[in-house]
Amino acid sequence: MSELKKHKLKTLVAAPRSFFMDVKCPGCLSITTVFSHAQTVVTCGSCSTVLTQPTGGKAKLTEGSSFRRK
Repeated sequence: MSELKKHKLKTLVAAPRSFFMDVKCPGCLSITTVFSHAQTVVTCGSCSTVLTQPTGGKAKLTEGSSFRRK
C-alpha cells in the first residue's frame, strides 16, 4: 500500500493532510489565504464575495474561484 493511501498516523512519518492555500476571487481577482479545513465561511476582503463554504472536512471552494497550495 502506498504511503499516500495510508491513514495520516500510520505512515512512516506522521504528518497532517491539511494545508494553507491562496484563493483567487473570481470577481476582483484579489488573493486571500485560506486554511484547507476552514470551519467558517470565508469571504473576499475587498468585494465580500463568498470564497469557501465549510463542510464536514475540507472547505468547499465556490465555483469560479481558483487556488494554489502554499
